[in-house]
Amino acid sequence: MRLAFWRAGKDKAVVERAVSKPKDETAPEVEAKVEAKVEAKVEAKVEAKPARAATAQAQGEFGDIDLHALGAALARKRGWIIVPTVLALVASVAVVNLVTPRYKSESRILIDGRENVFLRPNSDRTEERQALDPEAVTSQVQLVLSRDLAREIIKKNKLAERPEFDPVLQGISPLKSLAALIGIGRDPFSMTPEERVLDAYYDRLQAYAVDKSRVIVVEFQSADPDLAARVANSIADGYLVLQQNVRQDQARNASQWLSGEIDSLRKKVSEAEARVEDFRSKSSLFVGTNNTTLSNQQMGEVNTQLNNARSLKADAESKARLIREMLQSGKPIESSEVLNSESMRTPSQQRVALRAQLAEQSSTLLGNHPRIKELKAQLTDLDTQIRDEAAKIARSLENDARFASGRVQELTLSLEQLKKQATSTNGQDVQLRAFEREAKAQRDLLETYLAKYREANTRETIDTAPTDGRIISRAIVSNTPAYPKKLPIVLIATIATLLLSSGVVVTGELLRQTAPRAVAVLVPARAQAPVRQEPVVLPVVEAIADPVMAEPAPLQPEMTADADVTEFDEIERLAERVRAAGPAAKKITVLGTASGEAITLSTLTLARHLAREARVVVVDLAASSPTIAAVSVDASAPGLAELMQGNASFAQVITKDRLSRLHLVMAGRPGFDRSLLQSPRVTLAVDALLRAYDHVLLDAGSASDLPAELLTANARAVVVPDASMTPEARTLMCEQLSAVGFSEVTMLRKPVQPSNAVEAPRVVAA
Repeated sequence: MRLAFWRAGKDKAVVERAVSKPKDETAPEVEAKVEAKVEAKVEAKVEAKPARAATAQAQGEFGDIDLHALGAALARKRGWIIVPTVLALVASVAVVNLVTPRYKSESRILIDGRENVFLRPNSDRTEERQALDPEAVTSQVQLVLSRDLAREIIKKNKLAERPEFDPVLQGISPLKSLAALIGIGRDPFSMTPEERVLDAYYDRLQAYAVDKSRVIVVEFQSADPDLAARVANSIADGYLVLQQNVRQDQARNASQWLSGEIDSLRKKVSEAEARVEDFRSKSSLFVGTNNTTLSNQQMGEVNTQLNNARSLKADAESKARLIREMLQSGKPIESSEVLNSESMRTPSQQRVALRAQLAEQSSTLLGNHPRIKELKAQLTDLDTQIRDEAAKIARSLENDARFASGRVQELTLSLEQLKKQATSTNGQDVQLRAFEREAKAQRDLLETYLAKYREANTRETIDTAPTDGRIISRAIVSNTPAYPKKLPIVLIATIATLLLSSGVVVTGELLRQTAPRAVAVLVPARAQAPVRQEPVVLPVVEAIADPVMAEPAPLQPEMTADADVTEFDEIERLAERVRAAGPAAKKITVLGTASGEAITLSTLTLARHLAREARVVVVDLAASSPTIAAVSVDASAPGLAELMQGNASFAQVITKDRLSRLHLVMAGRPGFDRSLLQSPRVTLAVDALLRAYDHVLLDAGSASDLPAELLTANARAVVVPDASMTPEARTLMCEQLSAVGFSEVTMLRKPVQPSNAVEAPRVVAA
């Protein structure tokens, strides 16, 4: 992309280097001209546009913090430090000795739930009481601070009669009256005596719970050490008495309420029991043994008799049937009823004896022997007698069975009648049971209330009811004042005054060191006569020293105040338009018809305006001016050329402007190869900067050897023209730049030019 045609046929550069001063002028004459010109510029800036002075001050050079200077300032102004410190020491000593001392005593109360198990209700004796939680302990602290307890302590110790607690008794000082009048303090006369005493009481009382324990600390301060100990112990005792009174009041209220309820319940129980008995008598539902009705009891007895009769009948019938079967079969009668009968016992014995004789005789006699026959005949008679007796017993058992059968029938009829009677009384029995349940419920409630009433009445009459706490440490008289702490107060006041006065001195010195300063140009003497060196205030674009040759950039001697205001107004308006454009003006390419200081100075001026409110970086692509390196905090920092070669990183190539928040990226160290700037990686580096900064300004110089894509892609153009260019050439240039790809082209009317001064001045801090 060649832009040589922008020069409109001119072969020489548009912006020329400054020339040295005329040889026929002396140093004093040059100095006078510089002073006159600067004074005219300053007056014009102050009168025409006050904001220009603020801009120049904001862009002024800031000095570094000098620790040696701070030490010298402290030594120089030691009187401003020592005198206030000594005064604070004397005043604090006087104050702590004039203030009335206060003595503090403390008592400690342990909250442990000391209720006796024998004083608990019967239902609670088997339950394990839980330990108090932190909230319960905190609630006990509030009970210690209660106003009811405070009134009792004030009355018991007669605190209202002491001037320490009622300042009205000793009179109010005019200072306190004046403070109350203007609203700083409270007017004691506008408060009641009780309010004044309570206010002083709570000002001296402090109660708190010890962390991770159930111990409450009660601290009280007073000018009288005996009174402090006495009041602290009184608060602890009063707290326990207050708990006892609360428990007794609870028991008293409970017994009174239970007494009324018991009287009412007694009447209800009496009425319910009378209703039950009346209904039972009317319904004939009398109760027998085992709390059963007579009908049910009779039914049970008849049922038992019926079962017995049925059992007797079945037993007699079975025995008679067994004997009959034995008689019919001709078998020997072996039934227990027959054998155990008194009438059968003798024949049975005789039969046994005859059988023995028969067996004995049969051993010696034959069967036809008369004796054998006689014995057999006797044995036959005995068997017949036994069978007849068995038949009688069988008939007797049959008669018993018939009797039992009749008994069963009678009992069955009686049972059926009782069942019918019980069925008719079931409804009445249900109603009777309902009456009995109601009477029983009333009776149980009455018994419960009576038990509670006896317990509440017993607890009410106990003089020493247990409390939830006990005093584990009583207050003792202290001989050491708790307020004021003389040594700490004196040390704190003295050290604070020392640090404060030293801080004031150091702050003033820091403000003086870091305040914006005008750049002074000291004019060296060319002649033998001494030259008076006076600081000269330059415009916004300062005189910049060359970092290599230690010589400043040439300054234009013909610059006037009106021209300076005009060109900087144009740059400021351009910066405002760029801010308004926002992201659309993220990338700005500044170029001109020829390389020179004007392009670089215009770029820096615009960038510094934008850097006040945004993050801005200037990328030097021309490397035609030493200004970028001169304003950088690191003049020897690497640039884009070293970044392309891989010898430096992004963090190393980005430096800061010494005069503003602006960031700078140089083209490269002296002697770098400019062909490196035509690498596609340069475009990638610029894109990376666009993502990190709000505005990226490219100092393209004449842009004669730079890629078009690098300069025009998503960029706005700012053209620094030759002052001699015609309006037609300016218009043609803008059209050509728009055609090559710039989104917007801004043509400056006049570039920012450096101010000329005498030859080889040296820039120093004012």
